[in-house]
Amino acid sequence: MTAYVIFDIDVHDNEGYQEYRRLGAPTVAQYGGRFIVRGGAAANLEGTWEPKRMIVIEFDSAEQARAWHSSPEYQAAKAIRDCTANSVAIVVDGA
Repeated sequence: MTAYVIFDIDVHDNEGYQEYRRLGAPTVAQYGGRFIVRGGAAANLEGTWEPKRMIVIEFDSAEQARAWHSSPEYQAAKAIRDCTANSVAIVVDGA
């Protein structure tokens, strides 16, 4: 079943975050993922949530998404993201 990794990222070091993007993006394709949303404008329709930078990545399965997120290839990029932004992420099964 298709699954999605959804990030809400609040970047506080834009220059450093660009290095994360450079290193992290190729690892998504390595694990069969594809970007659906990549930081476009977001508008609140209900509630009080105010997302910053939204990222949605589609994978063939939740297992594949988890394999990417914990992969050795992604860990160097993730370490940079952890230093340059505050992030929350979930994996969710598609319909």
